[in-house]
Amino acid sequence: MQVIKRDGRVVEFNSERIVKAITLAMSQTPGGVDIDLANKIASSVEKQFEDKLQTTVYEIQDAIEKKLMGTARKEVAQSYITYRYNRDVARKSKTREVFIDIIGAKANDITRENANMNADTPAGMMMKFASETTKPFVDDFLLSKETREAVKGGYIHVHDKDYYPTKSLTCLQHPLDKILQNGFKAGHGASRPAKRIETASILGCISMETVQNEMHGGQAIPAFDFYLAPYVKLTFKEEVKKVADILGKDLLHLEDYQPKDYIKKDLKGLEGEERDIQAAINNTVNRVHQSMEAFIHNMNTIHSRGGNQVVFSSINYGTDTSPEGRCIIREILLSTERGVGNNETPIFPIQIWKKKRGINYLPEDRNYDLYKLACRVTAKRFFPNFLNLDASFNHHEKWDINDPKRYEYECATMGCRTRVFENRHGEKTSIGRGNLSFTTLNLPRMAIEAAYEAQEKVGIKFELGRGSEEFMTAAYKKAVKKIFMQKLEQYAEVGAKQLYDRYRFQCTAIAKQFPLLMSGLWNGSEELKEYDSVEPVLKQGTLGLGFIGLAECLTVLTGKHHAELEESQKLGLEIITELRDMVKGFSEKYDLNYSVLATPAEGLSGRFTKIDRKQYGVILGVTDREYYTNSSHVPVWYKCTAEHKAKVEAPYHDLTRGGHIFYIELDGDATHNSETIEAVVDLMDKYNMGYGSVNHTRSRCMHCGFENADANLKVCPACGSEEIDTIQRITGYLVGTTSRWNSGKLSELKDRVTHSGLDCDEITGA
Repeated sequence: MQVIKRDGRVVEFNSERIVKAITLAMSQTPGGVDIDLANKIASSVEKQFEDKLQTTVYEIQDAIEKKLMGTARKEVAQSYITYRYNRDVARKSKTREVFIDIIGAKANDITRENANMNADTPAGMMMKFASETTKPFVDDFLLSKETREAVKGGYIHVHDKDYYPTKSLTCLQHPLDKILQNGFKAGHGASRPAKRIETASILGCISMETVQNEMHGGQAIPAFDFYLAPYVKLTFKEEVKKVADILGKDLLHLEDYQPKDYIKKDLKGLEGEERDIQAAINNTVNRVHQSMEAFIHNMNTIHSRGGNQVVFSSINYGTDTSPEGRCIIREILLSTERGVGNNETPIFPIQIWKKKRGINYLPEDRNYDLYKLACRVTAKRFFPNFLNLDASFNHHEKWDINDPKRYEYECATMGCRTRVFENRHGEKTSIGRGNLSFTTLNLPRMAIEAAYEAQEKVGIKFELGRGSEEFMTAAYKKAVKKIFMQKLEQYAEVGAKQLYDRYRFQCTAIAKQFPLLMSGLWNGSEELKEYDSVEPVLKQGTLGLGFIGLAECLTVLTGKHHAELEESQKLGLEIITELRDMVKGFSEKYDLNYSVLATPAEGLSGRFTKIDRKQYGVILGVTDREYYTNSSHVPVWYKCTAEHKAKVEAPYHDLTRGGHIFYIELDGDATHNSETIEAVVDLMDKYNMGYGSVNHTRSRCMHCGFENADANLKVCPACGSEEIDTIQRITGYLVGTTSRWNSGKLSELKDRVTHSGLDCDEITGA
């Protein structure tokens, strides 16, 4: 007979456990222990269930209570009931402590797991209650034993585990053109197709808000400029009609007039139709600007997910060279530069400039002027980030500069870094696709275990961590590398199988569970009926196998991280190349789009470190901080030039096609030197990097709006207010207050150093 335990594990029936529980209860009573009676009850319970293949621990406990009540030792039954109750309370005590923290709005790593969520509001508290009670259910009933043990041991981390039972997907590259052209229905009533720029802007916001409630990650609009450009033209036609009505003229022939550009100009000195056209252009630009302001404002104020989070939104743009597309780009940038509300830096949408030679990168390119503007805005507002379409792995063989729909063949990214492009089951594109789920590997833990096993194997012993390279013999290096690679393969297999299991579970959903997402926004979903399984279309999504702590992993294996030692960089590339090759094998094995993700760790940044430090103690350069370094990044505390950082991190971008990002921390006020932003983009171009962004400091007085680049600003020099807001970036997106950051990310923020030089700095090999 098998017994199903509380955590879902299945074990063989063992009567000795019953005897032990009964004798413990007897020991708490005046009559003392009667071993014969305990054995008799255990035998009776076993006989009661002997015809069953399986039973639960609860059924067995109920049977014990009844049989004890049927004996003369009824006080033992009462003691057993009390014992059983106390055991249950002990098991639930951790949950109780978590709930008390949530109720008390206590700032800790549980309530501050997601910096984009306010866990102190009623809706935020409700989400945390649900999250913390759902995770144990997933552990007990949805994860395999192998996965559960790997998670508990700190080898892998299943992201968004609380959303696992909902079958929801991570993210989507939102095909907004379908919404704008066809409208959509969400709840009671339907939205009609857009006919002017204001409607297009509003529909973009509302559709993203609606879909956000059907997903657990974020969304991006892959071609914001191309999608909205037609509505600039429709708006211009309206303005021509208005000018005609005001002046009493017949200007019907001007409705199809094609402006060379939508630039506002003074009407003074203009006459006739030239004046009429410019008046219509000026009015059109005003409306586009207001619509872009409204879009940004709505994306920072409209809440989703139970009214607790603003939409985790991103927009990709920069490659539409039409006058209308250029107008959209220009006005979204100018609106961003101005800021929202009292000149505040907008947190969302995360904006991504798609950099492309022949389009917007070189002085002779049509959109070069807008690229210069984008760099100026980034220097003040952090956004846009920069996506390098010229990177070798971001090329598409069908891209043609003369194709008006070339955006379909342009890679787009989520603001946090997630990349979706290659596709085994359809067109290679970012549009209408997204990540299904992702799981992260703990590289430092595997390295620590491998190091101790290798020491034992070759018969040497030394302290792990920074500076240990002098003790590493050739035999040790060979052994530790072999053992580490075996562990990497072992847990990559576990992670890949877990992702497949989750995919199969997601495929049990039917289309009506995602009413807007599966109405045509996800590729191929327009063919589904409401009770159809979503399985036929989910296969176009991606499954991300991520990793964290390559720097700390290399510090264990070589004594230094990859920005310090050429040998470490070589080994780091071997490790991630091996992981990339394994992931290719998983794609073949499961016939799905597996990819390697340079994990954007937020809540995870300190979790692995705590587990490993508890077991292995403080290891210099590894577990001595509150966090592990994100993915393959150079540690935030390591001082080097921007170019040195670029040379080290660049090769990993091609290996991590599930998503990656390159950061540079600037020193001083970037608003006076937008050329520095251009220099960073030049590094991306030079070293074949896919996606990057620039961090700097903007402190703002919340009372009068004064801004500067002083990270330590406490008192506003303009009005004397102490209400200061300092913008910081966390895993790709901005956060206006660090009060919602968990301890790991706060520690990382404190350690960040600037990269104050763009000159080449070779890896020393020392």
